[in-house]
Amino acid sequence: MELAKDIKEKLNFIPNRVRIVAATKYVEAEDMKKLFSLGIHHFGENRVESFLRKYEALKDEQICWHFIGHLQTNKAKQVLSKIDVLHSLDSLKLAGMIEKERTTPLDCFIEVNINKEESKDGIAIEDCEEFLRKLSTYSKINVVGFMMMTTKASTKEEKRIQFSNLRKLMLEMNERLGLDLKQLSMGMSDDYQEAILEGATTVRLGRMLWCQEK
Repeated sequence: MELAKDIKEKLNFIPNRVRIVAATKYVEAEDMKKLFSLGIHHFGENRVESFLRKYEALKDEQICWHFIGHLQTNKAKQVLSKIDVLHSLDSLKLAGMIEKERTTPLDCFIEVNINKEESKDGIAIEDCEEFLRKLSTYSKINVVGFMMMTTKASTKEEKRIQFSNLRKLMLEMNERLGLDLKQLSMGMSDDYQEAILEGATTVRLGRMLWCQEK
């Protein structure tokens, strides 16, 4: 798979303050290396089997590994000791697995179901405060912020509102609980520009990085 011809132009739009995580669901290890020269060393996987295969193939590279998909607790043990960031913490059961399997704290985004979609994973908005209170007792979990997905049929303006709602929720939780959460993992290839305008600190980019077959 070849890099998109206009990839540098696309990346130039993204401010230095925003971390780029290359979502490599459909990309193999050898192609992932092509991103190194562009300064992209953060990679996000959403399937355990794929992550383990690429982790082994790229073990000699300086990679920061992110798990960005829903992590089933029956598979979590296989990856929790290997990843650097989890974007999808959404249950106390998974939190317990992290506490058990990690020897050092894991940076975690809480996945929030900001649009209240039955088909989506994530903590309900009304449950966030209690969830954060309970997580404060876990020594191996370092909550850094919130993560979300937009609804598929949303317009650009609707997506901006959804992103803004997540930012407002984080600020509200900071005020209520005396926290200092600062990171927002939001925005993918179709909507990263809108996410950045609404305060994203991490964008998860996949398809836009590569040439698309016609």
